[in-house]
Amino acid sequence: MSEERPLPERIPVVIVGAGPVGLALAGDLGWRGIPCVVLERSDGRITQPRMDGVGVRTMEFCRRWGIAEWVADSPYPRDLPQDNVYVTSMAGFELEREPMPAPGEDLGPPQSPERRERCPQDMFDPILRKFASSLDPVQLRYHAEVTQVVDRGDEVVVSVSDTRDGTERAIRADYVVGCDGAASTVRRAVAIKMSGDAVLTHSTNVIFRHPDLAALCQKPRGYRFICIGEEGTYATVVAINGRDRWRLSIIGDETRRELDPETVKATIRRAVGVEFDFEVESTVPWARREAIAERYRSGRVLLAGDAAHVMSPTGGFGMNTGIGDAVDLGWKLEAVLSGWGGPGLLDSYEPERKPVAERNARESTTNLGNLLAPRTKRPPAAVFADGRLGVRARADYGQWFKALVRREWFSIGIHLGYEYNDSPIIFTLPDREMSSDITTYVQSSAPGSRAPHAWLSEGRSTLDLFGRGFVLLTFGAEKTEAEKLLAAADRQGVPCAAVAVDDRDIAELYEEPLVLVRPDGFVAWRGEEAPADPDAVISTVRGAAPVATAVRR
Repeated sequence: MSEERPLPERIPVVIVGAGPVGLALAGDLGWRGIPCVVLERSDGRITQPRMDGVGVRTMEFCRRWGIAEWVADSPYPRDLPQDNVYVTSMAGFELEREPMPAPGEDLGPPQSPERRERCPQDMFDPILRKFASSLDPVQLRYHAEVTQVVDRGDEVVVSVSDTRDGTERAIRADYVVGCDGAASTVRRAVAIKMSGDAVLTHSTNVIFRHPDLAALCQKPRGYRFICIGEEGTYATVVAINGRDRWRLSIIGDETRRELDPETVKATIRRAVGVEFDFEVESTVPWARREAIAERYRSGRVLLAGDAAHVMSPTGGFGMNTGIGDAVDLGWKLEAVLSGWGGPGLLDSYEPERKPVAERNARESTTNLGNLLAPRTKRPPAAVFADGRLGVRARADYGQWFKALVRREWFSIGIHLGYEYNDSPIIFTLPDREMSSDITTYVQSSAPGSRAPHAWLSEGRSTLDLFGRGFVLLTFGAEKTEAEKLLAAADRQGVPCAAVAVDDRDIAELYEEPLVLVRPDGFVAWRGEEAPADPDAVISTVRGAAPVATAVRR
């Protein structure tokens, strides 16, 4: 185990926080051969899983790292339907249901070689921890609390205290990345403020156990039950491990309240709808917010995940956005530390990732508004009545609510459709803006977009080509044209390999004969032939020169 090694006095990268984002960044850096240490003040145990959905783009990254099967093989049951069910209570009236396939039956979208997975944090974090700790360049340190971060200009000094015995150490690093959550110590140390830090709701999450609520409630199984009473939406119940562990979210308002144990138990019984015995494991009050860091970087200190952006969990975008941060940072830190990344490469991190977080946070808040819409458009009394009038009222109200919230369940545009159109290191098309489409996604090779997926052969995707350095895809282009860009990359020390693809359908999908793809799988440049100044293109994409307007067009 990497934890057995003594803490280094100096290391290229210190990562603060061993949640999924910190572990993913450590894994990506270790996979790239970059030494790093992860410092986590807790013991790593998870009593309240904060996430349970691994998005399709995150699964593409797991595929790159060779751990996608680990996630798919997690203990979450493969046969549990992922239906979202709208009820007065779990044992009460069912208003509507959004059928969703069980993990074992989900074929995934045609635009990806992967599919989203249900893998709660207490299953997903151990997978990322296993991956990161299997890599020799990575060290994990739990019970290690960061007390001070000082950027000296040529290095960062991190003070660390052992939470068990109080011993203190200092580690010198080239870069520090704060992945330490919404209350980030690292963010405060470099005086970066959050913008829009308003409370959307105060809520309370309760983890409780019962072996089979579906049988108790005499309803078909599902993943999430949204409970609507006379006052509107008051709670959700989620199948955390798909068996006997459930999360009740009691949704409050802007007023902070501490719920006593009896109120919590009464709300569990109300949401389930019957008297029954259960075990309460933990109760955690929390504030739902939408907030974005005003800056993602201060000198040699960078922020990722919840340290950089906080959003409502409605949609499950928070962790997946953070994993995207980690992947964007991973190759850039490798490039800078290896010597071929230019001085502007890390400066591109914020203009690439911050617009994505802003978009995802807005959508999360929109989803929250839809979830709570029954508080404004309250259900008529007939919804809770027996007889024919009740059946009709429930059908009408249920269909209205189903149509309102379904965009939260069908959000491929969020997961795959984000683009880096404001990046200083990408030759983006003039006036191109990030797509606002949430529920659909059309693949594109436009610079700034995720390079499209297509099957090269059985089980092998175009996405499997990307990760280690730049890749120049050629589709019928003259060999001499590709060689001009490859020679420029070689002169500047940039790892770049050419891959010829002889497939008409894939060529049409990629649109141009030459497409340059970054290590993170995003298109940096494309063209019919090599540019007049290939050195300028390579210099730009490695962060050593700004994109010239003339070249951009």
